[in-house]
Amino acid sequence: MKIRKNIITIAIDSPAAAGAGTQAQLIAKKYNLQYLDTGKIYRYIGYLKIKNKKNFNYYLIKKKISKLKLKELKKKYLVSDEVAVSASKIAKDKNIRELVKNFQYQCAYNPPKIFSGSVLDGRDITSVIMKKAMLKFYITANVETRAKRRYLEFKSLNKKISYKEVLKSIRNRDYLDKNRKYSPLKKTKDSILINTSKLSKKACFEKIKAIIDNKLKTNGNL
Repeated sequence: MKIRKNIITIAIDSPAAAGAGTQAQLIAKKYNLQYLDTGKIYRYIGYLKIKNKKNFNYYLIKKKISKLKLKELKKKYLVSDEVAVSASKIAKDKNIRELVKNFQYQCAYNPPKIFSGSVLDGRDITSVIMKKAMLKFYITANVETRAKRRYLEFKSLNKKISYKEVLKSIRNRDYLDKNRKYSPLKKTKDSILINTSKLSKKACFEKIKAIIDNKLKTNGNL
């Protein structure tokens, strides 16, 4: 795989609904970085499993991933709770994770030249996919706050689901993400902890921005 030199690489891990996606998108916009929500890849595969119960196999996944475009990961059908649960289950499969790796590596280390670098968020980005990232963040929040955020998100999409159901789902996803055998969610020693429980989106971004600016200044990029 071709690796672009002297680019900004930022890796973010987080449990569900901690606000990492929002922050990653703000970072991408501010620093002109290609953004990839890696969890959406597993949601996409989880969706494939739901829609192709009889023909779901590694060949189908490999074929679909080879043609996957980032815009496909923005589709609203990937936001459903059913897809999220399916994604958490298939994400435990080592073979599926291997099929997805190359796509993630390409986005991380060889983004299109119109971008100054990349920012990826997910569950194993700091620990597996971008071990040598310029900066690593672990973004989290307490489970009640995260469940409320996801519930409001579903409500805005006119999804009929209760807060208690969302809370139960978030807790279940936390357990699956942190206890799977391959690439479990964890905070690496070199990741900077950001707790968003009591931070607004703007306050959180300003905190992260200050860290990134300081790093870029130290590296001579500013």
